[in-house]
Amino acid sequence: QRKNPFSSDDRLASKPAHTHRGDPTYGRPPEGSQTEQRGKDAHSHVGKEVEELCLIIRRTGEVGEDGHVSVTFGQLFETYVTISNKVVGILLRARKHGLVHFEGEMLWQGKDDDVVITLL
Repeated sequence: QRKNPFSSDDRLASKPAHTHRGDPTYGRPPEGSQTEQRGKDAHSHVGKEVEELCLIIRRTGEVGEDGHVSVTFGQLFETYVTISNKVVGILLRARKHGLVHFEGEMLWQGKDDDVVITLL
């Protein structure tokens, strides 16, 4: 379907049929599209939420012997849930970027209230 059926000449459609895994545009929206802009806006929003989470940990946590600020998940959840209901997802993103450390794959309210979250 690379040939434009609505054209009288034999031109090919402007978009390539498929991109391949090695192609730098693979899995990315077209440059300048609204989809690309929405992705950039979402990335910026999540970045701001991660920064805000780190500030809250710094404000509510206690400085340990190693100089790092730590807070329990239960305390952080109670403080942060009034700001955002996505505290666990933001914590996972912050850990992915090397900003915080905590044990376990996922944190659950109630069950993991005593897990220590350390601001790196």
